[in-house]
Amino acid sequence: MISVTDLPALNASLNGTTAIFLLMGFAFIRRRMITQHKICMMLATLASAVFLVSYLVYHYYHGASRFSGQGWIRPVYFFILISHTLLAAPVLAPMVIITLKRAWSAEFAKHKKLARWTLPIWLYVSITGLLVYGMLYHLYPAR
Repeated sequence: MISVTDLPALNASLNGTTAIFLLMGFAFIRRRMITQHKICMMLATLASAVFLVSYLVYHYYHGASRFSGQGWIRPVYFFILISHTLLAAPVLAPMVIITLKRAWSAEFAKHKKLARWTLPIWLYVSITGLLVYGMLYHLYPAR
């Protein structure tokens, strides 16, 4: 059974899984492998949705985590964290929903136009999520 203290590692795994599915989905669409692309993008969406639930549960029970790094790494960490947060909630969530809706509705020209922005932002959010986890829980764990 997973405890609340295990959720940050699960969240990082879900971020990594999302990034892998996004990259695979991109590679498949470049090769015009539509079915494989759809599967990867739906799995990336599922991994992100499970991440969101897990993240909210963790922070509901645990509260905020404190970054203990000092010196030059502190502004680096907060730049990564703030850019990650600002892009994840207000930007990425609606973009993913609209991009998926356009694909589902067979509005492929509009889907492609928005996906060109959604993919790099989604990848950035997934990868910076891994960086935040590594810095917060492994490189500079709370004392």
